[in-house]
Amino acid sequence: MKFVVTVAAFLAVMAFNSGLAGADPGPVDASGRPLIIKEGTVDIGMVETTPVLFQGRVYRLEAVRADYWDNPTAQSCFRFVDRAAGRTTPPFGWGHVFASAFVEGDTVYVSATSSEEGWTGRKVQIFASKDLKTWESWPALDLEGFGICNTSICKAENQYVMMFEIHKPVAQAGVAFPARFATSKDLKHWELTPPECVYAKDRYTAPHCLRYLDGYYYDFYLEAHQGYETRVVRSKDLRQWEPSPLNPVLRASWDDRIVRNPKLTPTQRRSIATAVDLNNSVSSAEIMGRFRLWKPA
Repeated sequence: MKFVVTVAAFLAVMAFNSGLAGADPGPVDASGRPLIIKEGTVDIGMVETTPVLFQGRVYRLEAVRADYWDNPTAQSCFRFVDRAAGRTTPPFGWGHVFASAFVEGDTVYVSATSSEEGWTGRKVQIFASKDLKTWESWPALDLEGFGICNTSICKAENQYVMMFEIHKPVAQAGVAFPARFATSKDLKHWELTPPECVYAKDRYTAPHCLRYLDGYYYDFYLEAHQGYETRVVRSKDLRQWEPSPLNPVLRASWDDRIVRNPKLTPTQRRSIATAVDLNNSVSSAEIMGRFRLWKPA
């Protein structure tokens, strides 16, 4: 199922000793943790999504699988959904998977993985558009021997950083699926960072969302624990990582069964009501707002 999350205080991301120590921490729940409101499921069978603000409107990038229930083409592709109007843009990125969006100025960028190995590939392609209708694209990574899954791009000072999830080669992937990284000055030419820039090879830590603020990179990843929980770690150098003391960020809960989309059929609603609920991934959620994951000193 695809659920919507409204998170008060996004990206937390505040350092222990930052100048925000006296700032309002925002709303909290009954246990004193940052308040996260799950507003309900908007679809079933949809996979990776990314919320973006583009030209004053909120859109949701959706990665549509070949076997998605409302995909008559039987080919994987991507589309944007206007969150307020519910309208979808023309599909693009045919044959690619694991989409993630990034906006800068008047341009939307989408990073996506090739699928020559079935569900994954060794290449990352970037698509760019100024109107969500006409797209140009170029290769970002082509790594022989790699298996690449999810990607996420952020801007950090004077460069762009791409986090990408790998399941091979084993020497770099470990247990699978850790985060590896690449950097770029222009979003077109990418350089792979050393293998030491990784999180983390000793257990399942599938990375889904990379953000940067005030000198720290924040990796929102999926930890295999009581199902699959979203957690976050931060780093200044992509090598040494510090976990948030407020982990996990998201875990499965009753709210995942709330139906937000009135267009879902009775059969789909029954599916939501009876599904095994064990995966709360930020790549499967629309996250809006801000949340504080490190308490100020």
